[in-house]
Amino acid sequence: MEYMKVKGSILVISGPSGSGKTSLAREVCSELKDRAYFSISTTTRPKREGEKDGVDYYFVSKEEFLKDVEEGYFLEWAEVHGNFYGTSKRQIDEALNLGKIVFLDIDVQGHEAVRKAYPNIVTSVFVTTKNKHVLIERLKKRGTESEESLEVRLINALHEMKRIPEYDYLLINENFEESKEFIKSIAIASLIKTSKYDIDKFIEYWRK
Repeated sequence: MEYMKVKGSILVISGPSGSGKTSLAREVCSELKDRAYFSISTTTRPKREGEKDGVDYYFVSKEEFLKDVEEGYFLEWAEVHGNFYGTSKRQIDEALNLGKIVFLDIDVQGHEAVRKAYPNIVTSVFVTTKNKHVLIERLKKRGTESEESLEVRLINALHEMKRIPEYDYLLINENFEESKEFIKSIAIASLIKTSKYDIDKFIEYWRK
């Protein structure tokens, strides 16, 4: 329909490491099946135990990553804790043209970049814990964090949380199942945001 700007929509999910944002995004995306597309980021960080290339991330060297940056491959990219992360624009556009809800698990810098690139079709959710103590416990359970890295992640979390007002929704993830239902509802509703439509054209079409 000519009054629709884009068939699909973008759902950005951000939050501190350990907030549960990635698990929520993947679970909801899986339940929505063909209606959704989970954008897999490219990263230079080492692969964690149990992670798979092309499933969790595309794992590349810093040289490969920076070459892709030069060639304009990424919609957005950032350096976090000494590692690079980026999102492919081509894959997002393909999914949008198919009318899918594109899930982006990215940080606050990425959210800002995506908002600028797709101002009319982005909906965003900031996911966090009820306090820093819960976040610390979740990070410790991973068994991958040193005391130094925990401190860095806490500093980063506070920095990110100061940008919560830039997001459409704030989700305090205390109960996974309840949080999952909130994310799913927001994702589906993102497909009918008024900003996705050229309202004047829609009214003209409606009057015919």
